[in-house]
Amino acid sequence: MNKVSEIKAEPRGAAHQELAHESAVKHVSGRADYCDDILEPAGTLHAYLGVSDVACGRIVSMDLSAVEAVPGVLGVLTADDVPGENQVSTVAAGDEPLFPSERVEFHAQPLFAVVAESRDIARRAAALAKVEIEAETPVITAREALAAKNPDVTVPLTLQRGDADAGMAAAKNVIRGSVEIGGQEHLYLEGQIAFAIPGEDEDVIVHSSSQHPTEAQHMVAHVLGVPAHCVVVNVRRMGGGFGGKESQMILFACVAALAAKRWNRPVKIRPDRDQDMGSTGKRHDFACDYEVGYDDDGRIEAVRAQLASRCGFSADLSGPVTDRALFHADNAYYFPNVRLQSRPIKTNTVSNTAFRGFGGPQGLLMGERMIEEIAYALGRDPLEIRKANFYGEGRDVTPYHQKVEDNILDRIVTELEDSAEYQARRKAIIAENAKGGIIRKGIALTPVKFGISFTATWYNQAGALLHIYNDGSLMLNHGGTEMGQGLNTKVAQVAAEAFQVDIDMVKVTKTTTEKVPNTSATAASSGSDLNGMAALDACEQIKARLVAFACETKGVSAGEVEFLPGRVRVGAEEVAWADFIMEAYMARVQLSSAGFYKTPKIHWNRDTGQGRPFFYFAYGAACSEVSVDTLTGEYQVDRVDILHDVGHSLNPAIDRGQVEGGFVQGMGWLTTEELWWDDAGRLRTHAPSTYKIPLASDKPREFNVKLAEWSVNPERSIKRSKAVGEPPLMLAVSVVEAISMAVASMANYRECPRLDTPATPERVLKAVDRLRG
Repeated sequence: MNKVSEIKAEPRGAAHQELAHESAVKHVSGRADYCDDILEPAGTLHAYLGVSDVACGRIVSMDLSAVEAVPGVLGVLTADDVPGENQVSTVAAGDEPLFPSERVEFHAQPLFAVVAESRDIARRAAALAKVEIEAETPVITAREALAAKNPDVTVPLTLQRGDADAGMAAAKNVIRGSVEIGGQEHLYLEGQIAFAIPGEDEDVIVHSSSQHPTEAQHMVAHVLGVPAHCVVVNVRRMGGGFGGKESQMILFACVAALAAKRWNRPVKIRPDRDQDMGSTGKRHDFACDYEVGYDDDGRIEAVRAQLASRCGFSADLSGPVTDRALFHADNAYYFPNVRLQSRPIKTNTVSNTAFRGFGGPQGLLMGERMIEEIAYALGRDPLEIRKANFYGEGRDVTPYHQKVEDNILDRIVTELEDSAEYQARRKAIIAENAKGGIIRKGIALTPVKFGISFTATWYNQAGALLHIYNDGSLMLNHGGTEMGQGLNTKVAQVAAEAFQVDIDMVKVTKTTTEKVPNTSATAASSGSDLNGMAALDACEQIKARLVAFACETKGVSAGEVEFLPGRVRVGAEEVAWADFIMEAYMARVQLSSAGFYKTPKIHWNRDTGQGRPFFYFAYGAACSEVSVDTLTGEYQVDRVDILHDVGHSLNPAIDRGQVEGGFVQGMGWLTTEELWWDDAGRLRTHAPSTYKIPLASDKPREFNVKLAEWSVNPERSIKRSKAVGEPPLMLAVSVVEAISMAVASMANYRECPRLDTPATPERVLKAVDRLRG
């Protein structure tokens, strides 16, 4: 072994260092490759969906002769052309056909796919279909579905602890209320897309914009009627996902693969934005009814609530989404006696699906509304009521019977209250509002406690494949998918630190089912936790072999072998990393390893509603100040201060970006993003022209984001970090509550405005006029 010629102080880009996203320059320069950038082989065909113009009814006939007669059209795919199973339901068999043959269940439901020489030909031809449907009256909202006694799309859940009925009967004060919580369109920058290339025998390769390659692999195999090993699904990166590409991408992957095998030519399918929005699911709307009993100090004594959700025509992921809404209805608060019930109810709309937070934000919002109601009823600052109800010693068991063991709520909230000067600002705002005037201000400080893990316990596993080449460079593959959140960067940093090499020595390749099998979706904020640990396991396996090699060849003990920045110490000798690896290769040391990880400690019994579904909790708090124009209902967010817990951050720069982005996306959901269906069941907010996401001009005028640098995950997560993808979205509840305070000033804060969401200017103005008298 040769001695190292240059000693480096530390490797660049190891875990816990601030590092730019590995594709950041490619993103902003337009050089990042997405599914639509893959060079199309000669003979590539294009598919486009023909969809229903009726929301509900029996299919009488479909005349596709005019479609097939268009020059350049090779054919049309319908339910009759599916060689395997005409089902793409991910959780409940039999309720979601790829193409329906008997009934239409929602407006814009795909009925067939046109395959043609160009996308334009396929798109224009699809409009020529003559479809006769015996229309029925659709049921659109959750409230309508409850009134119509519609069935649930999956089995509801009940969480209970204590005696909610007795607690409510004994409570001195009781409030009964309801809140309507709107859905949200994912509006990922890159729309749905799939590109399938046929192989020999029964093989097919599918390039998909997918958060769940394994699910796509399984569904394509089912539709084609072949084993899973015949299907390879590749994902290099996505231009956003937010949950909308966890199950909803299956339709497109299956159509592309089905067409590719039918005509033995590559096939791409890419809907336009209107069809994408009309035919794919959203965040679930909720209609929540609650009762809360409390004492004169505002301490909650009992809670009873039903959370009904517009789920759409099939189950999709509505079961776990509505379950998680119950899991987070307590948010940061202890309920001594509680009964929470879900109603995942069927409607004649597109099946709603996963969205950042996975039902948790909806449940949390209801919990915060109850706190707000108590505060206004007692004439107290809502923050006082929050603190009175925080989890704490002897008050630390959730409605699902998990003990809150890592509670840092008090410290997070107290530090933010001080740094944001909440008390002084609130006092000044009340004094200013007392002068009257058109512009009224509001301020609110709200906490977040969010459980981390898939509630479907078996999803809490991950794999990784690591190669070290004989020049010392590393190639790493894992089961997670990169959608802009920086997962690949963080996992590469874990490997760089493990071997003490520069980040440039580590390459994370595309996600593919032929390298790491049986992967879980990149969702539930678990991407770094699961895949980072699987990658670390692969690193540790190879490190153990390298240590054994050094001990054997140099006659040293394991304690005398140390991986240092850019080098390895073997006894008294230090050897350059690349030289050390070449020596190991020449000695026939295996330099490849498959890593694996499964989350410990978790368990969940849905039948009893008890267990430990979450490995740990992530915490945060936000203080938001707003100004409301009481003549128009328009408002602006003047200032936001956030203190968020990410444990020992793997990459503080990326984590701050996730907090900022999550907050703004949550703010959009709660204030401007309104989904609206007409009476015929047609989605009218079906494009960016009719659906308002936050713009740069909508962000807080002053935006202060800090990470709780003192926090370290007490559980053995990856490098003691905590998940950051979903929890920050719920910090935006502080904006709605600040708006409520501004509106409540119209009646001297004597009444809770009870704003439904999104709190659009129209809703705000109606609330102002009602309180104005």
